[in-house]
Amino acid sequence: MPYPFDCITDFMFFETGIGKSDVILVPGGSQPQLMEKAAALYHEGIAPYILPSGGATPNVETTEWEFLRNLGVTLGVPEEAILKEDQAANTFDNARFSLQVLEQMGIPHKTVVLVCKTYHARRALFTYQLVFPKDTVFYVSPVIDWTGISKDNWYLDEQSINRVMNEFEKIGKYFRSYIYRIGTGKEWHVT
Repeated sequence: MPYPFDCITDFMFFETGIGKSDVILVPGGSQPQLMEKAAALYHEGIAPYILPSGGATPNVETTEWEFLRNLGVTLGVPEEAILKEDQAANTFDNARFSLQVLEQMGIPHKTVVLVCKTYHARRALFTYQLVFPKDTVFYVSPVIDWTGISKDNWYLDEQSINRVMNEFEKIGKYFRSYIYRIGTGKEWHVT
């Protein structure tokens, strides 16, 4: 028998197939699983570049970008294939600053892979879709990070439920004004 919250599982734990792309985007994080997945996709020939994004954080000694870049190099990704964005402080910054890097370097971004945590997939996708050109095609390739949270177990302990539901709530907070603005063509500011 299905759970009454299966709709939350289906919504939050979003994943697509993966196809040939211009770049692999990693929206920040200090979890090695993110770069491990991005490097594996790079070695499969999915895209010629990886763009990890993330500034200083207490979770790593330097920046999230440097942490992910160093790991990528250790995993055999050439340094010149790892693009740099080391200023982002949140998911909107990850998207905005990553797009700026791609545009400044003249790197196409018509088709991209988004490597993110399983429970962050929907918010990450919404954010990048809002920032990137409307015709950009996104493939979403989520990973299970150190928390072990997946669509099959997120509802089995209180800490996992809290993480997923916090992400769920952030979607409403982040996108409320954008939905109104896009839907009506008017400005509205969340108070």
